[in-house]
Amino acid sequence: MKIEVFCRRVRWLAVIAGLALAACGGGEVREETPAAAGTARNVILFVGDGMGVSTVTAARILAGQLAGGSGEEHWLSFERFPHVALARTYNTDMQVPDSAGTMSAIVTGRKTRAGVISIAPEVSRGDCRAALAQPMTTVLERAERAGLATGIVTTTRITHATPAALYAHAADRNWEDDAALPAAARDAGCADIARQLVEFSAGDGVDVIFGGGRAQFQSKIIADPEYPEYNGRRLDGRDLIHEWQNRRPGSRYVWNQAGFAALELGAPGPLLGLFEPSHLHYEHDRGRDRAGEPSLSAMTRAAIAHLAAEPNGFFLMVEGGRIDHAHHDGNAYRALTETIEFARAVDTALAMTSRHDTLIVVTADHSHVLAIAGYPARGNPILGKVVGIDERGAKQAAPALAADGKPYTTLAYANGPGYSAAAARPDLTEVDTTDPDYRPLGGAPLEAETHGGEDVAVYALGPGAEAVHGVLEQNWIFDVLVKALRRIED
Repeated sequence: MKIEVFCRRVRWLAVIAGLALAACGGGEVREETPAAAGTARNVILFVGDGMGVSTVTAARILAGQLAGGSGEEHWLSFERFPHVALARTYNTDMQVPDSAGTMSAIVTGRKTRAGVISIAPEVSRGDCRAALAQPMTTVLERAERAGLATGIVTTTRITHATPAALYAHAADRNWEDDAALPAAARDAGCADIARQLVEFSAGDGVDVIFGGGRAQFQSKIIADPEYPEYNGRRLDGRDLIHEWQNRRPGSRYVWNQAGFAALELGAPGPLLGLFEPSHLHYEHDRGRDRAGEPSLSAMTRAAIAHLAAEPNGFFLMVEGGRIDHAHHDGNAYRALTETIEFARAVDTALAMTSRHDTLIVVTADHSHVLAIAGYPARGNPILGKVVGIDERGAKQAAPALAADGKPYTTLAYANGPGYSAAAARPDLTEVDTTDPDYRPLGGAPLEAETHGGEDVAVYALGPGAEAVHGVLEQNWIFDVLVKALRRIED
C-alpha cells in the first residue's frame, strides 16, 4: 500500500479515536467527510469576506431593526440552513489569517501560507519559480475539466485574493496586473492574475465573471470608459478585455448598469462584467457612480439564470467582498449593510434553485475584531449608544455611562482607525453613532483594523450538506464541495 494512502486511512481512524498522528502529516489531521446521500447537480459557494460571527449577529439585528422590529429575533436567510459548523481559519504560517491563504484552503483542500494564491505551503511568498512548480488544483478547475459551467461573482476586483484563488496560482496576492509583477517574477515566467483569468486553460473558460477591476485588464494608454481621467494599469500594452472577447464565440462584455440590464441571459457564450476600475461601491453608496452598477443580489440572479441553462450543472462562487473592506476602515455601518445585501444574494439563490439538486454553502474566509458588548436593552439600536435597563427590567431613559462618565457604543473594534489618541475618551453624548460615517472606537491605533482569528461559521443546505457539522478545519469545506459534485472527484 502506498504510504500516502496508508496515512490517509490512518488519519481518518485517528479522527474517530480523537488522536493526533504527527507521523502522517506534520500535525494536520484532515477528516474525510462522509459521502453525500445524494449528488448535487449544482454547487453555490457564498463567501462573506470577513463575515465573522459577531458580524452576522450585528447584521441580523440591524436588518430586523430596519424592518421595524427589535432586531434580536430576526433571521438572515442562511441562518435557517439545517447544517451548521465552525471552521478553523489559521494559515500555515499565521495565527490570524489573510484572505488569500484562507480562500486557497477552501477551494483547494489544503491550508497554505498567508498572501499566496492556490499554491503549496512549501512555497515562500514571492518565490515565482517554486510557485510554478507547486500549484494546487481548485474546485473551479475541477468543475471546468468535468464539463460543468462555472461562475464568479464579487463586489471586489475580480483579481482580488478571494476570487483569484479559484482560477489563479500566484506567489503573491498583489500580483493582480503586470504593473505589480516584479521583474524577477516576470523573467521567471510568472503571469499576473488578470492575465491568468483570460488565459485560463483548465477548461474552456469561466462562463460568468461579474465584479470590478477593469484597470487590471486595460493598458495604461487606455482611458477608463466611466472615468476618462483614469487609465488602465497594464504596462504590456495588452487589452485583456478584448482578448477575452475573442477567445470564445458569443462572448459578451459589459461595464455599466445599462449593459448589465440588457444582457440576454441563457444565450450561448460567456459573460464578463467589470463594473468599476477597482472595487464596486458599498451597497450604501451604490448609485453614486457615473454609470451605475448592479447589486450583489442582482449579479447573483443573473449568474444563476445564465448558468442554469447549461445542461451539465454548474459551480458558482459569490463573494460579499466589501464586508471586509468596511471593517478594515472601522466602519461598522457599511460592514453590516454589506452583510445584509450578502444575505439577500443568498435568498436570491434559494428562490432560483432547488434544495434537492443544489448544494449551497455559506461561510466566511476569516473574522474581524468587531465586538458586541455592554448591557443594552432589548431592541436598543445596534449602532447606537448603550442604553440599559433598570432594576425592574424597564429600559432606561438615558445612555449608560462608563467609569469616565461618558456614554459608549454597543459595537466596538479591538483596533483600527477608530482609536482616539486624545488623552481622554471622546464624549459621545451629542454624537450620532448611527451615522453611516461614524467609526466605533478601536482599542489600539492602527491605520486599518485587522482580521480576527476565531472560528467562522459554515452553513449548508442541499445534497451533501449533512457533511457540515461540528468543528472543521477550513480546508475540509473543499471536500464537502467536491463530494457533492461527485463527477469532479479525482
